Amino acid sequence: MFTIALLPGDGIGPEIISEAEKILNAVEHIFNIKFQFVEGLVGGASIDAHGVPLTEEVLQLCKNSDAILFGAVGGPKWDHLPKEKRPEQAILKLRKDLNLYANLRPVVLFKALADASPIKQEFLGDDLDIMIVRELTGGLYFGKKGKEEGQNHVTAFDTMEYTDDQIRRVARLAFNIARNRKGHLTLVDKSNVLETSRLWRAIVSEMAADYPHVKLNYMYVDNCSMQLILNPAQFDVILTENTFGDILSDEASVLTGSIGMLPSASLGDEKPYLYEPIHGSAPDIAGTGKANPIACILSAAMMLEYSFGEKSASKAIINAVNKVLDEGYGTFDLRAGAKHVVSTSEIGDIIKKYIGID
Repeated sequence: MFTIALLPGDGIGPEIISEAEKILNAVEHIFNIKFQFVEGLVGGASIDAHGVPLTEEVLQLCKNSDAILFGAVGGPKWDHLPKEKRPEQAILKLRKDLNLYANLRPVVLFKALADASPIKQEFLGDDLDIMIVRELTGGLYFGKKGKEEGQNHVTAFDTMEYTDDQIRRVARLAFNIARNRKGHLTLVDKSNVLETSRLWRAIVSEMAADYPHVKLNYMYVDNCSMQLILNPAQFDVILTENTFGDILSDEASVLTGSIGMLPSASLGDEKPYLYEPIHGSAPDIAGTGKANPIACILSAAMMLEYSFGEKSASKAIINAVNKVLDEGYGTFDLRAGAKHVVSTSEIGDIIKKYIGID
């Protein structure tokens, strides 16, 4: 039996987690896998109940689980709070305390959604499949930061810091992923300006000798942001630091037709790993049935593969999503390319119907 910590969070978080749980229940019966679900409050929901975005009890619940499925946190209701008490601190603390240093963000265009992408088919290519490997516990988000108030001015600062060990461990993972895909790794940095990027480039270049079957190339982040639109098919695996990875993966979501299609996995040296859609809490559509749960459902598929080694069950979910999209079903965000626009729960039901059907 696998114990899964469900952390719905805020906004559309509870809705999409509910659909992912629905799919996992179907997998449980078809593939004879047993799940135990435990649920905890995070983000704004935890602030409202306990005054903090993540309690020690919920953190311990996560540590005692085999995997974590996270919804989304945040919303204007809590925007007035100081940084250390905002809902987003929940996910940052989980990543840090569980040492989840590598974030995998697959960017896959389902063929049925080619028309939903704002990018022309000639630029997308026939089989768009990119894996973005983002370092998750270093850089600007975790470096020294502060604000100094002078007599006539205010100065704020954020520090981008990386150690060689932080770079090596995530680069090793990226090389191994590239080796098992098309054998092409692109390091994205800003080494013409940043000292941290020069360290990234030096270490990754040194490590390349251990991976002779992986072709390594380099690209500045500003050029990469352009190339993702002009020629995304050139990429296989992209390796980059925390902030760049955050921005580039959101940009890459446009290629797939909607940010509601992109899952992610946050991995470390030890389990539990954490899985979440890359989109936010979208409080403006919470409770309307417009939320797209597919990114969360695909995050559950990643969980089956990376945490539990259940590749057949994972593939069954991906195949079911593909079939549903091929039949023209889509949620509100996919309406430009969908023949049948359905609600959050309806698309969950339809995907569930196709689990295990070849």
